[in-house]
Amino acid sequence: MKKLQAIKCWIFDLDNTLYSGKTRVFEQVDKKMSKYISEKLNVNIVEAKEIQKNYFYEYNTTLNGMINNHKIDADEFLEFVHDVDIDFLKKDSLLNEELMKLDGKKIIFTNSSKKHAMNVIRKIGIDQHFDDIFDIVDSEFVPKPDIVSYKKLVKKHKIDPKLCVFIEDIARNLKPAYEMGMKTIWIENDEPWARKFSDSDFINYKTNNLPEFLKQINLLKVANEF
Repeated sequence: MKKLQAIKCWIFDLDNTLYSGKTRVFEQVDKKMSKYISEKLNVNIVEAKEIQKNYFYEYNTTLNGMINNHKIDADEFLEFVHDVDIDFLKKDSLLNEELMKLDGKKIIFTNSSKKHAMNVIRKIGIDQHFDDIFDIVDSEFVPKPDIVSYKKLVKKHKIDPKLCVFIEDIARNLKPAYEMGMKTIWIENDEPWARKFSDSDFINYKTNNLPEFLKQINLLKVANEF
């Protein structure tokens, strides 16, 4: 963990990373995607879910599959699928406190929309800590884990990957970051599609409690000052 003391830029995924996957926020988004596909392609929900799953694995996001195969309006899709109830999300005082103590730039890097990300981080009370939200529009609809989107983020913010850490719940999304020289942290979870490759060498650290993990980093920093 001492290697994280040199970090100048903290890059966070959003969904199931900055808030717990147990809240099932993304489960709502998932259902909205199925509904959108069902209505747009005039198929039943079972068929829609199958199309959704296939596009996710082939194109890394359902949105990319829909753009490539059906020429949909990306903004319309993003607005529809992220219109979900997040009123039950609570303020995360510990995460807020530890983010405040972290030195360096803080960026959210997400395959979802900027609007969705802002809604979530405002709800959990951490929006004041982030310098930018780099969303799927910023990456020109090239999603993680395509390394092109990581390079776009690095170029936009003029950051040195070797001085960055990327924190993410989908293990495979950490590989390009590691290959660029970033440190990587996997948010442990039991979702089969998210934990695939979680034993790979491209994962430097693992945690099932992000606020507590950041707390340990901050405590180490204080200890090194004496």
